[in-house]
Amino acid sequence: MPKLIIDNLEIEVPKGTKVIEAAERLGIMIPRFCYHPALGSVGACRVCAVTFLEGPVKGVEMSCMTDAEDGMVVSTTDAEATEFRRYVIEWLMLNHPHDCPVCDEGGHCLLQDETISGGHGIRRYLGKKRTYNDQYLGPFVQHEMNRCIHCFRCRRFYQEFAGYRDLGAMQIGNRTYFGRFQEGPLESPFSGNLIDLCPTGVYTDKPARFKGRRWDFQRAPSVCLHCSLGCNTVGSARYREVVRQEARFNEHVNGHFICDRGRFGFDYVNLPDRPRQARIGEKEVLLEQGIRSAAEALDRIIREAGPEAIACLGSVRNSLETQAVLKRFCQFLGWTLPRFFVDPDTEHKVIRATSRLDGRLAFSMRDVENADFILAVGADPVNEGPMLALAMRQAYRKGASIVVMDPRPVSLPFVFDHLPVAPGDLGLCLRVLAKGVASRTSAERLGPEALEYYEKLPEEYPKDAYIQERLAAIRQGMQKAQRPTLICGTDIVPSTIPDLAADLVLLMKAICDQAGLFYLLPGPNAFGAALLSPGGQPAPLVEAMERGEIRALILVESDPFWLFPDQERLARALDKLELLLVLDYLPSRSLKKAHIVLPTTTYLESTASSFLNQEGRIQSLSPLHQGGCPIHQVSGGTHPRRTFLDPIPGGETRTSAQILSDLASILTGREVALAGKDLWEWLAKENSVFEGLAALSEQSEGLRMIRAKGEERPFSEVGHNGSERKTVPLDHLELLLVDWTMGTEELSCYSRFAQKGEPPPALCMHLEDAHQLGLADGMRVSLHLDGRPLELDLHLVENMARGVMVLPRHRQLSWQGFKGMQPIIPAKLLKRCD
Repeated sequence: MPKLIIDNLEIEVPKGTKVIEAAERLGIMIPRFCYHPALGSVGACRVCAVTFLEGPVKGVEMSCMTDAEDGMVVSTTDAEATEFRRYVIEWLMLNHPHDCPVCDEGGHCLLQDETISGGHGIRRYLGKKRTYNDQYLGPFVQHEMNRCIHCFRCRRFYQEFAGYRDLGAMQIGNRTYFGRFQEGPLESPFSGNLIDLCPTGVYTDKPARFKGRRWDFQRAPSVCLHCSLGCNTVGSARYREVVRQEARFNEHVNGHFICDRGRFGFDYVNLPDRPRQARIGEKEVLLEQGIRSAAEALDRIIREAGPEAIACLGSVRNSLETQAVLKRFCQFLGWTLPRFFVDPDTEHKVIRATSRLDGRLAFSMRDVENADFILAVGADPVNEGPMLALAMRQAYRKGASIVVMDPRPVSLPFVFDHLPVAPGDLGLCLRVLAKGVASRTSAERLGPEALEYYEKLPEEYPKDAYIQERLAAIRQGMQKAQRPTLICGTDIVPSTIPDLAADLVLLMKAICDQAGLFYLLPGPNAFGAALLSPGGQPAPLVEAMERGEIRALILVESDPFWLFPDQERLARALDKLELLLVLDYLPSRSLKKAHIVLPTTTYLESTASSFLNQEGRIQSLSPLHQGGCPIHQVSGGTHPRRTFLDPIPGGETRTSAQILSDLASILTGREVALAGKDLWEWLAKENSVFEGLAALSEQSEGLRMIRAKGEERPFSEVGHNGSERKTVPLDHLELLLVDWTMGTEELSCYSRFAQKGEPPPALCMHLEDAHQLGLADGMRVSLHLDGRPLELDLHLVENMARGVMVLPRHRQLSWQGFKGMQPIIPAKLLKRCD
């Protein structure tokens, strides 16, 4: 490892480290514009010049382009280097419009910082400035090209790092233009990172435009809740309104960036129709009165029908504290334990996935970036966990081979091998791969159970010679890999797939110890929900309500209408309840039907909360602000009414955990603190993986809540089973309900900003299936199922499985009337719209 001296400080760094990085480790920040830790060096701006006094390099050189070597003596304060940097800054400022008073970048602008620190304070250039025409780049990013200093960060991120080509550099020299060939919305789901990357104000946050300077905001570290990855963010709020989300660096999770859904999906916390006042029927009341009325109604039902007549339903968007308090609440009162999933099949898959994930198998997104072979099974990364696609992109840039085994028309920002297999055949494909990847000898090394499992695996895929050939090629790639990774989805896959994925990785680890597993889960805290779920076969909730067995339902930040397939049936069942109690912060359909509404705070308000991402990493969030109605909603856009009253308008909300504690106190007649300091001790008793929570405060990047080793029986019982595919007649197609990046995730669907970036929903079919039915691409069709017509455009592709149709769970569609993974007769149910 080379040793060098920078400004009289000695440091030893790994070989290949740039001088600018070595200086940063010493706390010396050399000026930079084009250099970025994630993008590396390009030497475009020339402002990182330093003087090399001794060693293999002499004179003024760019510190971002020079590798640290033994014997180097570097000065960042040498007069020649300082003067060089001052001139560079002046050159960069020749054409700058000096519009800092109206620029949203003002206050956190790198150009401002470097100009002042570089000593350039007098404008000498009196000539005509270079000017550009700005472009419309969509609803998220504002373009102000006149501020550009040609650092090339935007093009390098957009094309090289993220892999999209619709934005880049055009023209040449001093006239270089960064934008699109024709103006229009940016195609990349990561376009918002241009806002964070740009060192001036060329790309600024359009939804947050003119809402304040950096020093005007309340700011706090946070975590994104729009998928299961748990990307780190920084929130900004002003006047009780959350105005923007930015990426926050986390080495193991999202690195330096976030996706557009995570950046612009936060607006649900600011909605004018968000519940902020307790309600009994149609009457608004004080929160205390609402809690007392709810407790009285529950007490009456318990006395008349017993505690089993009350059911509680949480969700995967609950914080860990809310989930824990809800379960503790039910235990404390002797009620039936709560559920956190609307769909029992999804609950089973998530519980199986989390139970199989341990310290030997679990991979983070950083591990995915360093993989040399990636197999994604039943996963659509861009739509289900966008930042995972960016991690896979980095692996591809390092030379990894990537295979996606999925029936959908998957699109990724790199070259990959797509094997479009129907959902029911994914299990058989995994078994064939497991048989081919391992050998009898390697299975024996894992023990007798592994050998027994291996012997039951099928030798080949019997249905299709082409797929068998493709599986053989995948098997060879997996056997040659040094760091193979398996990514497994839990949405459209059959219930056995999470176990089969873990089995395959265990067999791979017999020949390659660095193999790993990465699950995609259906929500920000699905992992926590699985750890706290009571297990067993859940009683059908709707049927119990229809029979009158359940007379009261408590929904804690949960909206069953969002996912339940038969909304009319659900509505009729809820109408039979004597009490529907809803604790939520969303203006959901369930909330509108509630008998009593108790408004709750979001994770950005008033108290700390924790979430577990898909790898079991628990991350703690700090509150951003105290909550309440945004001032502009209270004042109508003018100065708020002057008053000496203490209450904050719309501020009478509490966390779900606090409300449940208050309910328990009234029901038992004594003070109960379910969300107290002993909650973590209770969690550790509930599940041993929570025993390490005491060290969470010391881990800024989160702490993994998974076992060091898996279950006593390492392999599942499903390895020898046949295909999960149900027999589908030849004249039928299988309907798949899927997620999209925008328009299908619950929280972001309430965001007025994210809604502007939603593509129109469309039904996807294979080109040959459509031609047999006489349908053409772009045709308007009507899908009839259960007597409910659904009209939308038809999109025909070739990169998907035959025999399936793909329908997004889009908020603009009444898709809840359609059950996914079911065969339908397209000739009868799919009609052209004339």
